[in-house]
Parts: sequence; C-alpha cells; structure tokens
Amino acid sequence: MNMLMGSVQYCWISTPYLILDAEMESALILAVNNGVDVRLVVPAIPDKKMVYEVTRSNYEHLLAKGVRIYEYTPGFIHGKVSLADDRQAFVGTVNMDFRSYYHNYECGVWMYGTDCIENIRNDFEDIFVEAKEITLKEYRKTNYFIRLGRSILKIFSPLM
Repeated sequence: MNMLMGSVQYCWISTPYLILDAEMESALILAVNNGVDVRLVVPAIPDKKMVYEVTRSNYEHLLAKGVRIYEYTPGFIHGKVSLADDRQAFVGTVNMDFRSYYHNYECGVWMYGTDCIENIRNDFEDIFVEAKEITLKEYRKTNYFIRLGRSILKIFSPLM
C-alpha cells in the first residue's frame, strides 16, 4: 500500500491470488485517481478454481475505476512482485489476500534504488507482451450467472 500511495507514474503488481480487502481496493483506486498507471497481473490458468473465481470477482469494479488487469496466458504465474516508478520494488511471498496480510506472516524484500529494479521492469514488460489485457467491455460479456457465482464466492474471500 505504501508503494501505491507513493507512486507518481506507475505501480505494477503481479500476484497469483487477487482477494482484496477494502483497504487495498481503495488504495488501488486512489492511486489511479491520482494519475498513476496501476496494472495487475494475475494468472489466466488457475491452480485453485474457487480462488480464481474470487480473483475474477474483483475485475469489474477495478476495471470501471481505471485499474488495468492482465491475465498471464502462457501458464500459471506465481510471482508476487510490485514495481513503482523505476525506484522501488517488492518481491516476496505475500499474496494479495487476507491470509497473507493478517494471518500467515508472509515476508518479502523491499528494494529502493537498486540495480535489479531495471531487470524487474524488463520482466514486467515481457509479461505484458505475453499476457492478455482484460477490458471492462469484455468482462461484462461474462455470463450473468457466472458473475453472480463469483460475487457469492467473494463473500467468503476472507476465509480463502
């Protein structure tokens, strides 16, 4: 959240599980409202079907607010990486979900002004080429009952 709030140009995040709490959702949207290019990369191929559907349950609201979402199509992406403004990055075990934030004592390394940040940016740029950007128009074509099921699953997301 600190990286998002301190970003001026962009903040790119990859995560295998996008199960947002209200604070993180607000931070993502606030960053976009402040003119930051916020992009999320999630897998197009799931390892856990229910978690995958909860991940997708977040799309409509975030896309409507200007967050860009990419699904990595070549395979399951398991990286938990954040990059902001070519100055700072975070790499670790922290998923974007309730359990990682508050229960599992996940950890990571925050980097500021290190040489490897350029490599992380290059990795993200390669990912964007291979991933499929999801649009709001495309998402809204999803069957109503599937979207309804996702919304119901989202209620139970703090348990996932």
